[in-house]
Amino acid sequence: MTRSPSPRPLLGHLRGHLVGGYGLLALAVLLFLVFSLTLPDTFPTRDNISSILSNQSIPALLALGATVPIAAGKFDLSIGYGLGLAHVLVMQLIVNEGWPWPLACLVVVLGGAVSGAVNGLIVEFGRIDSFIATLGTGSIMYAFTGWITDGGRIVPGPDGLPAAFTGLYDSRFLGLPVPAFYVLALTAVLWVALERLPLGRYLYVIGSNPRAAGIVGIPTHRYSVYAFTASGLIVGCAGVLLAAQQQTGNPSVGLEYLLPAFVGALLGATTIKPGRANVLGTVVAVAVLAIGLAGIGQLGAQFWATPLFNGGTLLIAVGLAGYSARRRLRSGATTARRSPAEPSAAPPQDSHP
Repeated sequence: MTRSPSPRPLLGHLRGHLVGGYGLLALAVLLFLVFSLTLPDTFPTRDNISSILSNQSIPALLALGATVPIAAGKFDLSIGYGLGLAHVLVMQLIVNEGWPWPLACLVVVLGGAVSGAVNGLIVEFGRIDSFIATLGTGSIMYAFTGWITDGGRIVPGPDGLPAAFTGLYDSRFLGLPVPAFYVLALTAVLWVALERLPLGRYLYVIGSNPRAAGIVGIPTHRYSVYAFTASGLIVGCAGVLLAAQQQTGNPSVGLEYLLPAFVGALLGATTIKPGRANVLGTVVAVAVLAIGLAGIGQLGAQFWATPLFNGGTLLIAVGLAGYSARRRLRSGATTARRSPAEPSAAPPQDSHP
């Protein structure tokens, strides 16, 4: 007689899956409730929620942009520099060159895609590690930013910027800031691309084992270039949005967005689908960061609390990702050891003469 499996290991496995997959989402809800109870007059208000959605739209876009190369096992450290260059270039074309704002935005977005493709070509065909390659190209972007601005700010004239351009950031839809819907639309597009299309499956295979991906016929170089191109395209869009928000060209803006973007992307890899970069996990991670930063800001934290929070969260994210990977390896090894013994687990039949 074969014994039925004990429900306790099954419950433990289910509990571990729920905690690992949705623990960060629960943390976001918990943080919101804690700050709402602590700051009932200011935190759970419509104005505060709108402010969080608006202020965190650009970090969310960058985090989603960083997620795509990470899915392929690459890192794009140029996104902060690219953001600064894109927003300065938009201001330069509109204010100093007199371009129509739609044309200026289109050129900058396409330029972001081209710069992303260059990153991919350098990494894949120059055979340079993505950390080093994108750090180098990012420094070059920063040099171009300084050259365009000559180290100063680009300030509009007395008439200001076109209202339609600033409306890209300032407008509202259904009572919420329009930038929140940009993030929602990009999340939907990337979720379909990464989770439902062959492109996403190829990127995940390349990220997990590029040699095996090449053996099965996946053009690894091409798809890695696609990933960097998508990242650059998203950075270009974020640069346009940043220009509409700042309404000045500031050469020093951009680098402070780099760390939050990677914190969101890496922390997102520990939730929803733990162990791999995923779009929904990135959005949840950005929500945790946004709620946490808004809460500690309203509690009167000092200016250094923001980098402390981002840096500490990044360390926690990397630590959780490593722990999750080691746990999966141990689980797989345990399953492999038990599999050969399973046929002999049933008690032997009694023989009768």
